[in-house]
Amino acid sequence: MRALWKGSISFGLVNIPIKLYSGTNPHAIDLDMVRKKDHCPIQFVRICKKDGKEVPWNDIAKGYKKQNGDYVIIDDSDFEKAAPEKTQTIDIFEFIKEEEIPSKYLEKPYIVEPAKEAKKSYALLRAALAKSGKVGLCKFIMRTAEHLGILKVEEDAILLIQIRFNDELREPPATAAPKDVKITKKELDMALSIIEQLTETFDPEKYKNTYKAALMKVIKKKSSAKTTSKAAKNGTSTGKTTKRATAKDDLIEQLKASLEIIKN
Repeated sequence: MRALWKGSISFGLVNIPIKLYSGTNPHAIDLDMVRKKDHCPIQFVRICKKDGKEVPWNDIAKGYKKQNGDYVIIDDSDFEKAAPEKTQTIDIFEFIKEEEIPSKYLEKPYIVEPAKEAKKSYALLRAALAKSGKVGLCKFIMRTAEHLGILKVEEDAILLIQIRFNDELREPPATAAPKDVKITKKELDMALSIIEQLTETFDPEKYKNTYKAALMKVIKKKSSAKTTSKAAKNGTSTGKTTKRATAKDDLIEQLKASLEIIKN
């Protein structure tokens, strides 16, 4: 596994050389865009909206569109002026309780690996975080952008969880949090009963992303056998379908039906 970032963690006056690795394994399958009739790959070109001509890369600049429609051209020197000072340090500036961070702020996990000479200082930070029950709030620079994150203990390792800045989040609209709705005790009790019936201990091993495997199965099947449009039209789907209650149905009846399905 290739390191995404090399630097160090600044913990008071302690400096811990580390490497960062991606903490996720994307399930995306690479697909190209092709023309249907002959499978010719599609090439995207940069076309000027005014004259319809293709624009070569060396004639392209980045521009900020103003309200009057004109553009302010931004070049490399402008980006350098605005960019934060480049450092290779993850600076811990506060310690907080993890439960104080709403889940909407959590964004991306990284695995923190210590350099050979930093194993003891890494172990010290890990033990201190675990003993305190807190996480280290930190800032770091990656790919010219400043990020906010927390350093936390997960099993025997330290993870860096990138979190969002407050101004990156949208406030939910009023329609997302209706306040003029009356809920009866019976409805609430039945909803709580459903939650109780479906409550389990979280076990991530139980949950699999089946879409990638299913799509690859379809791709292999189509690759090994010539499928005709006639066969596709004649294909049928088997299996039982479960009738779901609609929004027009009575809420109590929906709750009763839900409990009945769970019990069976």
